[in-house]
Amino acid sequence: MSMNPGSSDDGDDALMSAINTTPLVDVMLVLLIIFLITIPVVTTSIKLSLPKERVEVRETKPENIIISVDQGGNIYWYEARINNVDALVAKLSKVSSVNPQPEVQVRGDANARFEGVGKVLLACQRAGIVKVTFITEPPPLGA
Repeated sequence: MSMNPGSSDDGDDALMSAINTTPLVDVMLVLLIIFLITIPVVTTSIKLSLPKERVEVRETKPENIIISVDQGGNIYWYEARINNVDALVAKLSKVSSVNPQPEVQVRGDANARFEGVGKVLLACQRAGIVKVTFITEPPPLGA
C-alpha cells in the first residue's frame, strides 16, 4: 500500500502539510475563561461565622491610663502634655511593673496624623505594656 501525494503542481488536489492550530487555541481559551470564572467561586464558598460589628460599653476603671493625641500630633497623659516619646516611655515603664498591669486607652483625634498614634503604640511596646485599647465614638444612629 502506498500513498499517492498527487502531482507536484499547486492545484486544488495538493497535499497540505501544515497543522491547523486554530481549533486548539479556541478550546484552550474557552478552558482558561472557565477556570478564571470558577476559581473565585470555589475559594470564597467556605462557610464561616464572621464577627458582627457592635459597640461595647466599656467601663472606665481608675487604674486605666488615658493617653490622648490631638490634631497637631501632641501627646497628653490625661490632661498633662508629654514633651517627647522618651518621657512617655519612662512614665509607662513605671506603671508597667504594677500587678495587675493597667490598661492603656488611646484617644486619637479623627484628623490627627497616624504618626502621633504610632508613637504612642511604640512607647507602649518599649515600656512593656500588654493591653492597649482605642477609644472611639459610635457612629450616629442611622448611619
